[in-house]
Amino acid sequence: MKKNESVQGKDSHSITNEDTKVVENFGTAPIDSIAAFSPGMQESDGNMQSSFQTEACNYAKGRWVADSRRSLYSGLKCKQWLSEMWACRLTQRTDFSFEGYRWKPMNCEMPDFERSTFLRRMQDKTIAFIGDSLGRQQFQSLMCMASGGEDSPEVQNVGKEYGLVKRRGAIRPDGWAYRFPDTNTTILYYWSASLCDLVPLNISDKASDIAMHLDRPPAFMRQFLHRFDVLVLNTGHHWNRGKINGNRWVMYVDGKPNEDKKRAEIGNAKNFTVYSVVRWVDSQLPSHPRLKAFFRTISPRHFFNGDWNTGGYL
Repeated sequence: MKKNESVQGKDSHSITNEDTKVVENFGTAPIDSIAAFSPGMQESDGNMQSSFQTEACNYAKGRWVADSRRSLYSGLKCKQWLSEMWACRLTQRTDFSFEGYRWKPMNCEMPDFERSTFLRRMQDKTIAFIGDSLGRQQFQSLMCMASGGEDSPEVQNVGKEYGLVKRRGAIRPDGWAYRFPDTNTTILYYWSASLCDLVPLNISDKASDIAMHLDRPPAFMRQFLHRFDVLVLNTGHHWNRGKINGNRWVMYVDGKPNEDKKRAEIGNAKNFTVYSVVRWVDSQLPSHPRLKAFFRTISPRHFFNGDWNTGGYL
């Protein structure tokens, strides 16, 4: 799959591979299927009259522009949702000029994000992020945007509805789900670093190897897809030999250990999984016509003087 490419299913449904501003696309249709209006002029009876030309809006093509109205929330105040390790305002960083930019599509206008408008548009809807820490950061950022970065005691923790509870001995639950009661808007995140279905080979042994089903999406996604209105998927950084061996993941295909050595190469295994997940979601879209699904590609790494686990810093 190439950047910004839509994999088309029947009935013109699609899942979009998008590598730019995902958060501001909520409530819209996938790339290349949105009619955007650009002002034009036409002559009628000798007079110049304003008209509108309908164009396809590709939100993935554009640039960052300075905007004095940003940022949309305070990294110092939004402690209810932000993890300290990702809250730049709580680190020793001194340059925050990056907060004063917004994404401007090339050939159309993107409405400014306004939280009350967003929540009204997403009334009675559920937004689900499924992926690794990039998805978790997007989830936390959207919670800050939707709450204005302020403590929001009225927001309900509905993780139990999705089985997102902290298991005994676990550091954290497998995800979180919160609901804004005034509009019945639910925003959730589920941790799935590989987007594979992971099944312990021996559930009674904590040190058991884990079957990593490359051709099967996570059980959580299969179980709750019917409840989602927006689905944002991502994977990438955990596809390396160190992570796979450290997690005791064993590649499986068709319900049995993978014996294809070429497929077992990390890049090939990741691509095989992404295509498998995309095909599965695409096959489900006709049964879930309200669902908008996006695949978020890998983010760049910015470590200096080492990697994330060898003393590098951002």
